[in-house]
Amino acid sequence: MTALMNHRIHGIHHIILFVIGCDTHIFIIKFQRKRMLCLADGTVTSVQFHHFHQIVGEGLLLCCRILLMQEAVVLMRDDLRESCYVEGVQYLPLEECLPRTDVILTIGGDGTILHEANFTLQYQKPILGINIGRCGFLATCEVDEMEEKLAALVRGEYLLDSRMLLYVRVLGEENWEGHALNDVVVTKGRLQQAIDFSIYCDDILVEHYRGDGVIVATPTGSTAYSLAAGGPILDSQTKGIVVTPICPHSLTSPAMVFAQERKINICVGQVVDNEVFLSCDGAAEYPLSAGSTAEIRLSDQIVQLVTFSRADQFQAIDQKLRSRR
Repeated sequence: MTALMNHRIHGIHHIILFVIGCDTHIFIIKFQRKRMLCLADGTVTSVQFHHFHQIVGEGLLLCCRILLMQEAVVLMRDDLRESCYVEGVQYLPLEECLPRTDVILTIGGDGTILHEANFTLQYQKPILGINIGRCGFLATCEVDEMEEKLAALVRGEYLLDSRMLLYVRVLGEENWEGHALNDVVVTKGRLQQAIDFSIYCDDILVEHYRGDGVIVATPTGSTAYSLAAGGPILDSQTKGIVVTPICPHSLTSPAMVFAQERKINICVGQVVDNEVFLSCDGAAEYPLSAGSTAEIRLSDQIVQLVTFSRADQFQAIDQKLRSRR
């Protein structure tokens, strides 16, 4: 499979899962190219929906209008019939919709995309982000582009951009594991306490840090936390892993780039009260103790992002990063 694929030709069915993120709410919409759109949500109550609608209501209504103009039929999770009734919507159990989904849309920021990439990993569905967040490097559709790009999406006129994932597991009795589209971060819990890390590549010691933590990022995540910590920006099609120290107490501790085939081990040195944590894409932290080792390698799974240009990453860097100067 090539990293970027032209996806202009489809079969009969084309279902799209539409996720809208807003803090503690996740609102899910699905639609099918062949006249079908599905909405579903697991946490929204009628009161929450009112607050949620105030924030993203205009975007939601615009999306629905565009999709309905494409002759989509709307489906919503059946237990939301009373709290989120919409005229013309058909209500079905969510478990009947998810396996049939062809593409996932998100309205929100990159955090919404990261959440859904991990949540729906078992389904291996492409994701298109509609950006209403602060930056949106992964989202390839802005609000003012929705009419054009959603119509193109329904017609199947888009590309698929395959992004590598990292797989991480904690060695030993814990055997904790996870996946990351952006980064795996090992960081301290105490503000005043620096910690020691040893970095191994294929079981060979390559660096020792004392500082606030270590970021292991994919090319996708190289424009996120790693960049803020001084790491390089990688082309999203580069097959590499970036290891970036967080506030190292050293004059010479640069970020390092490794080939994707490498195995990276992060070994935790002595810490106070075992306040060291590991997280994937900013999700719930897993506590590490002194002597713990996190093994990070290329995952055998990928995430596909929907894009409309092979230069979307560089356009995002130019438009969203340079504007902050």
